Amino acid sequence: MQQILYGFYAGFDSDNSSGDFSEANHKVAEMLDLDPHQSDRTGKHNGETEIQENGIKRHRTSLPAPMFSRNDFSVWSILKKCIGLELSKITMPIVFNEPLSFLQRITEYMEHIYLINKACNHADPLERMQAVAAFAVSAVASQWERTGKPFNPLLGETYELTREDLGFRFISEQVSHHPPISAFYSEGLNKDFIFHGSIYPKLKFWGKSIEAEPRGTITLELLKHNEAYTWTNPTCCVHNVIIGKLWLEQYGTVEIVNHSTGDKCVLNFKPCGLFGKELHRVEGHIQDKNRKKLCVIYGKWTECLWCTDPTTYETYRKNEKRGGEQKKPKPSEDVIKSENDEADDMPEVQDTVQFIPGSKLLWRINCRPPNSSQMYNFTSFAVSLNELEKGMEAILAPTDCRLRPDIRNMENGNMDVASKEKERLEEKQRAARKERAKDEVEWHTRWFHQGTNPYTGTSDWLYSGGYFDRNFSDCPDIY
Repeated sequence: MQQILYGFYAGFDSDNSSGDFSEANHKVAEMLDLDPHQSDRTGKHNGETEIQENGIKRHRTSLPAPMFSRNDFSVWSILKKCIGLELSKITMPIVFNEPLSFLQRITEYMEHIYLINKACNHADPLERMQAVAAFAVSAVASQWERTGKPFNPLLGETYELTREDLGFRFISEQVSHHPPISAFYSEGLNKDFIFHGSIYPKLKFWGKSIEAEPRGTITLELLKHNEAYTWTNPTCCVHNVIIGKLWLEQYGTVEIVNHSTGDKCVLNFKPCGLFGKELHRVEGHIQDKNRKKLCVIYGKWTECLWCTDPTTYETYRKNEKRGGEQKKPKPSEDVIKSENDEADDMPEVQDTVQFIPGSKLLWRINCRPPNSSQMYNFTSFAVSLNELEKGMEAILAPTDCRLRPDIRNMENGNMDVASKEKERLEEKQRAARKERAKDEVEWHTRWFHQGTNPYTGTSDWLYSGGYFDRNFSDCPDIY
């Protein structure tokens, strides 16, 4: 969803744990709008929004303060005291966090929304499935080198993002604390798609690594084509939690089903293997309802994704096994030209994606800002997510992540204050939970409700509507 290391993020910190568009909504959207392509913002916090001559608002390109060094800290120093305990009961020091809530991390699904737009505009169902497959892979790409832990959302916490420049609006809510469940809903401003789902991972601690098995269904509806696609994210594993440099990999099979045509895309996120040869690799195919292969997909979730016809792919692989002459990986310049159609230590990457002649580029990862390593390895999209522009506080729900004092202080480099605020919020959440138990009052979600996914028949969290009417009078006091 994904961004999606979901279990690692959501498993720790026990207590940190669609209507019509009115004129008022459009005015609100304008105030919340941030442009992704204009990247010469100075990074001023809570300052006046810079506006170009063409009237487009600009994003900030850096955080207010650089990343805090984790060199003197070890995840194992915390975990070794908690052997035998449930992972969801472990509270992690703030130094292991990044200044985003998990709800904001989920929003990073939308970084490559142009792929949904491509799917909406394609007349050919095969090309639509290719674009949807690329979107599913791109959703986990932002996690590359992101070993910081997002803040666990408080029960009732929300996050919204309206992007008129990209054509969508997004709302998410933490609907459960034990187990931690995050629900989200997004829709196209042109009413061309609906994207929704819920995420609640299952954690396994293997001593040297933490594995997050994904739970929850991701659903994408292309309204123009009357199509619905569903899938589940791959498993994510964080290595070297005891000693060494933290690194992560994605592995497992992801099946994307088109419930209208019966077509299916099967993607295999390969484990890195003993010598790291398969690190980051993704291979798979698209098949029709009769299981006939229509195309083969290959690439890396950290780099790019290509597709070619099955015959070409099989011929190439046979030549490869015979030791036939192979083409070297294409330099980035050639890749960009092709895009004009629109051990316990981390293994070394052996090579880039081996290009098969005649392949079509489906997706390529966005370049990160040059100062990304000093900003928790955030992408340009991620850097903008917690930006709080002047006037936004009066418009946002009081439960919005941007208003969380611990995240805000961490972003500003006030680590001691952030840590104290985190403890205060955790204690406030514990007290509220005890009070509800004492009075035998059940927690009621505000924007989502439990129901059944209409396409899979499985339990799901569905958007109840009404958020963008902006009636926040009955929102809980969580901060």
